[in-house]
Amino acid sequence: MLLNLTVLEADYANATHADAIITVLDTYARDPMGGGAPLSDYAKTHLVTALADRPHLFSVLAFNENEAIGLVNCVEGFSTFACRPLVNIHDITVIPAYRGRGVAANMLAHVEQLARARGACKLTLEVLEGNQRAARLYAASGFAAYQLDPAMGRAHFLQKWLD
Repeated sequence: MLLNLTVLEADYANATHADAIITVLDTYARDPMGGGAPLSDYAKTHLVTALADRPHLFSVLAFNENEAIGLVNCVEGFSTFACRPLVNIHDITVIPAYRGRGVAANMLAHVEQLARARGACKLTLEVLEGNQRAARLYAASGFAAYQLDPAMGRAHFLQKWLD
């Protein structure tokens, strides 16, 4: 299957883009790498509006012809040490039938262009230990474990649920 790939920044006001975000994110949520459960009806109904309401968020979509096949959701943060913005890649996913075909690499390159245009000093992301395919892609794309001083070791991503 040949790809006619288009990668672009999502326009949250565009109904096609809004549908693509929900469809691709729901597919990811149902995957073991995304938690194995569908998006809630609340998230499906409110997510795109909530994204649009926050200027520090942006999304990148990949289409094969008119089919949405990939999504990256990004959050602009701030590096106090660099005194510049940073961009955290919060979600990155490709529909299973299209994995391993360069879609994620193309989306990452587009995210990097957008981050540079925002003046960001770095990109950050997290990856599950068992997702070796993604870890190889991220390494090939220039990502490395975060550390300030090798003697202190690598940083670990932690979470605490509030609800």
